[in-house]
Amino acid sequence: MRRPVARDEVASFQPSPEIQRLDIRFDIGKLRQALREVERRKGFSDDVWGAIPLTQRPGHQGPWSQSDLSGLYHMRADERYQEEAFEDPVDEAQFSEFVPDLADTYFAEVHSTLSQYMKIGRMRILRKVSYNANSWHRDPEPRLHIPIVTNPGSLFIVNNHCTHLPADGHVYFTDTRGYHTAVNGGLAPRVHIVAALPEGRV
Repeated sequence: MRRPVARDEVASFQPSPEIQRLDIRFDIGKLRQALREVERRKGFSDDVWGAIPLTQRPGHQGPWSQSDLSGLYHMRADERYQEEAFEDPVDEAQFSEFVPDLADTYFAEVHSTLSQYMKIGRMRILRKVSYNANSWHRDPEPRLHIPIVTNPGSLFIVNNHCTHLPADGHVYFTDTRGYHTAVNGGLAPRVHIVAALPEGRV
C-alpha cells in the first residue's frame, strides 16, 4: 500500500492525548542565557545522561543521590516481558524549594510561573547527547518538558506516538505514566527542562 511520505511533519510538533502543548510560553533567549550561566556554575552530572537539579528538598545540602537524579521507573528489561521496578521511589512533593544558589537565574522565574498553575516536584535540566536514547519505561507521574536546545532528530515517544518538541519557549505536558522514551538522533546535544507533576495533572 502506497501512502505519502511524511517529510515536514516529522520536524514539527504533532500532538496526541499523551503529549500536549500548553498555553504557557517562556522567552527562549532568556532560557538559553540561563542555561549557559547554570552550566558555568554547576556543570552536568554525567557526560552522557546529564542532569542539573533546579529544585530540592528544603535545606538540602551535600551530593545528590542517584534516586534524586533519576527516581523510580518501571520497564520490561528482557525477553521475559515482565515489568519490574528500578531505582528507589521519590516523593516528588518534597522537592518544593528552588535551589538557592540558582535563584538569580531565569529558571527561578520559570519555576515560580509554573507553580502558579500546578504543583511542581523535581525540576531538572536534562541533557541528551547525540545518537542516544533513554530506556523504554514508564514513570509514576507525568512530566512537563521545556525544550531549550534541540534539533530535528530529537524526538519524544509516548506509547505509539512520536513527535518533535521544538525549542520555542513552549511548555509541553507529557503523560509519562505511559511507556515512553526520548531519542536524540541529531548531531548536537538536546537540553530540556523537565518538571515532575506530583498531583498528576495540569
